[in-house]
Formats: sequence, C-alpha cells, structure tokens
Amino acid sequence: MRILAINWQDRKHPYAGGAEVHLHEILSRLGAKGHQVTLLCCGFDKAPDEEGYDNMHVIRRGERLLFNWGVPRWTRELMARETYDVVIDDINKIPFYTARFIDRPILAIVHHLFGKAIYREVNPVSASYVYLAEALVPRYYRAVPVMVVSESTRDDLVSKGMNRDLIRVVHNGIDPARYKPDASVPKAAEPTICFLGRLKRYKSIDHMLLAVKNLQGEMPALTAHIVGSGGDEGRLRKTAADLGLSSRVIFHGFTQFERKIDIVRQSWVVVCPSIKEGWGLTNIEANACGTPVICADVPGLRDSARHEQTGLLYPYGDIAALTERLRRVITDHELRERLSQGALEWAGRFSWDRAADETESLLGRIMAGERHIGRGF
Repeated sequence: MRILAINWQDRKHPYAGGAEVHLHEILSRLGAKGHQVTLLCCGFDKAPDEEGYDNMHVIRRGERLLFNWGVPRWTRELMARETYDVVIDDINKIPFYTARFIDRPILAIVHHLFGKAIYREVNPVSASYVYLAEALVPRYYRAVPVMVVSESTRDDLVSKGMNRDLIRVVHNGIDPARYKPDASVPKAAEPTICFLGRLKRYKSIDHMLLAVKNLQGEMPALTAHIVGSGGDEGRLRKTAADLGLSSRVIFHGFTQFERKIDIVRQSWVVVCPSIKEGWGLTNIEANACGTPVICADVPGLRDSARHEQTGLLYPYGDIAALTERLRRVITDHELRERLSQGALEWAGRFSWDRAADETESLLGRIMAGERHIGRGF
C-alpha cells in the first residue's frame, strides 16, 4: 500500500507526545512490512523539510500553530506528484476535515476528544477554538471509518452521533524489549511514587502533590518523582514549594529513556490523576515494568487500568480518595506484590506489532471498499 498519513507533528518534534508515539510505532512497522509510508506534519527549528527515517518518508511543512490551514494545499501538492492508495488522518485537537478535499479512502484515528476539558488547559479563546473544531467532527467524519484506542473513546464518539459500525478499537501497544522488569534495578528502599508524561494542566498533577502533602506527617520518607516536561511545570513547582514539598518532589524534566524507565522500575506506584485520556499509555508502560498504577476513574484510564488487578482507581478530583489509595499501596506489601503480578500479566497482552497488524488489516479493508469496520465489536 502507498500510505499518506497526516498528523500535526512527527516523533522528533519537541512537543511530540503520546499521539506521535502511537502513530510512529505503527507507521514504522507498516514501512518495515514493505508498504510505502509518507507522513505530512509541521516543521520545527532546524528540522529538514524532508527526511527518511524508521521506514517512512517525513515531509514537514509550515509551523505548528497554523499547520492545519495549510494541510489542504500541501496534500493536493503531494497527490499531484504521487499516487496514494489510502490516507490516515490523525485527529489530534484541531481536525483537518480531510474528507472535504481528499478523494482517496480515509482512515481517521481518534485518541480522545477534549470536549470541555480543554478549558482547563488553555485560555478561553484558544479553548473555544479547539472545542468548536472538535464539535464539527461528527458532521465531517460521519461517513469516515475511524480507529480509536479505547472503548471509552468509541462510546464518546457514538454519544456524539458517530456510527458505531464505522468505529474499530485498536489498543495501544508497548515494546516489551524496552519496558520490562530489571533485577538490577530493585524498588526504592523508601516509599517512592512517580508521575510520567507531559506536564499539562488537564493531567491534574497537582492532585498528586496534594495527596503527598496529606501523607507528609505519617510518611516522612515519601518521595514523588515527576518525569516529563511541559507548560505546567512552573505552576507545579510553585505548588510544591507552597505546600512545603520542595524536598519531597523531584522534577526531572525531559529525561532520557533509560533513566526514565529506571525511575518507573524503582517506584512503588505510578500515579495518573488526569481528567481524561485516550488510553493511558503510561499505565501499560508502568505495568510492563511490574509497577502498579493509581489513576483517576475517567475515560481512557479506566480502559488501560484494572481496579484491584493492575492498580487502583479513584474518583477524579477526590484528593481524599487518592490519598487513601496511596496509603493502601504504600503500607500493604502483599497488595503491592499482587498488583505487580497482575500488572505484568495485563501488560503482556499489548504490543505494537499487534497494533500495526490490526491497522494494516483495517487499511486493506477500507481500500477494498469496506467501511463498516466496527461490526461485531
């Protein structure tokens, strides 16, 4: 197949996140299978306009904030010089509405729609822009086959008027060669918890800090690691200082993979207090290292975590409940061991090879004219 994928960013972009990891892992495997893969995305400082890496050809055009406005023109230019069999449209905040200007079979990918949660992340004007753009998805993608990463996202789209028969769930994967326990990296001697991911307001990392504050008196050795970078870092540092937690909370910023994964291995539990996710890839990555998770019982996270099996869920925003869940896991060694074993078994079900195989099958079915990819699922 000759595949054109369109996403705001590629994996090398400084702002690349989970959506870029997901698309890259799948596209690189499709390229390795012999398919011709082209990715159209925005440019960034010092990045070449075009380059080939990891079995795909990456074409960068425009800059991040206005990339969506140029997509129709750049897509037409690419299609004038190259024939593509199928287009992958990765819907990430601001949709491209590709069905308006592309006459090839299209597979849309949706991780999750922010909905009103976007107002927690950016200023009201920008949030309204995203909110209204997402609201048009059911209108412009109603007849487009859609691949989603969780059952929660599927149900959200259906509730907004999308056709369930056109939606197929393909779960994220992990690389078991990279995410795994390491006997040379044991759990920390003292209670250690961790947040892993982009530092964004909607991820509600301050809820974890408030829970640490609640446990300060009874667990004087408790340490929290925050691994990742993002626009909310300054506010979180100030929150930690205001709570008197500067010596208890370690901000690592952007961290090389080996150091990052060692922190996850050493942690007693990984915490994900986000208000909404498409899937919760860090849950599976932590589980694959034998580390249980505590996360909010919200769309996406409730799909990637199993309560009392791979970790514990709690009502979003309930700091007392989050504190209680942390206390349970930290003080109950047998519970941690049971959750750790369940985590390893659960994570073993997911792989990028499987996700790529399922995506390849979907693309073939769509090229053959089949659109009702969700029937029977």
